[in-house]
Amino acid sequence: RLVTARAEIATCAISGAVGTFANVAPEVEAHVAEKMGLEVEPVSTQVIPRDRHAAYFAALAVAGSAIERLAVEIRHLQRTEVLEAEEPFDPGQKGSSAMPHKRNPILTENLTGLARLIRSAVTPALENVALWHERDISHSSVERAIAPDTTIHLDFALRRLAGVVERLVIYPENMMRNLDRLGGLVHSQRVLLALTQKGMSREAAYSAVQTNAMKVWRGEGDFLSFLKADPAIQPHLSDAELAELFDLGYHFKAVDTVFARVLDA
Repeated sequence: RLVTARAEIATCAISGAVGTFANVAPEVEAHVAEKMGLEVEPVSTQVIPRDRHAAYFAALAVAGSAIERLAVEIRHLQRTEVLEAEEPFDPGQKGSSAMPHKRNPILTENLTGLARLIRSAVTPALENVALWHERDISHSSVERAIAPDTTIHLDFALRRLAGVVERLVIYPENMMRNLDRLGGLVHSQRVLLALTQKGMSREAAYSAVQTNAMKVWRGEGDFLSFLKADPAIQPHLSDAELAELFDLGYHFKAVDTVFARVLDA
């Protein structure tokens, strides 16, 4: 997104007071643009149309929101009752000022706040597009504030996020414990599909699986045991077939493809 936005905003206009080249030849503009690595702005008045700049700040905001998406997920995963992943916590670092035991996600909370600042540039950038007679300079004071602040905030946020991801602490044993707390419910979809493949109608299969799942939610036992004992399911799936449907490895068989798509690209 940033590469595309940079290409759109990197234009040059040296076309005179109202864009008609009255006192400056088009060749001068082309020469300067080439030397500066810019493209010639095809249509300009006294100023380059600010829709380009609005698109640029919108791209920064989208990048900021993408950063926040990851930051919020890490903050959630770091919650005490979840604790599947955690920000790095260095020796001597303080968490809560009042509660010494806490390890607050200060880095990702900071990223969430920075994303709000980055997004705040979008509205003034859009309001800069409509200039009186396509040439007043009301946009100038706005851009002098939002341009350096927004780009610096995004640069800092990207570097901070990279550091968090590089040093992210992962707790696979907690992930497994959280899955086990569900009593096998994560396999309900696979059981549903297996029943339909055995000839059971989807409506009947859904009802049977859901009925047993609700027992697990109420804390009455584990999902697999209920399924094995259900007379509506027994004619369609054996105990061995049901147990095979509870293999976690089944869900990871194509994960490497996802990583290859991103990293190979």
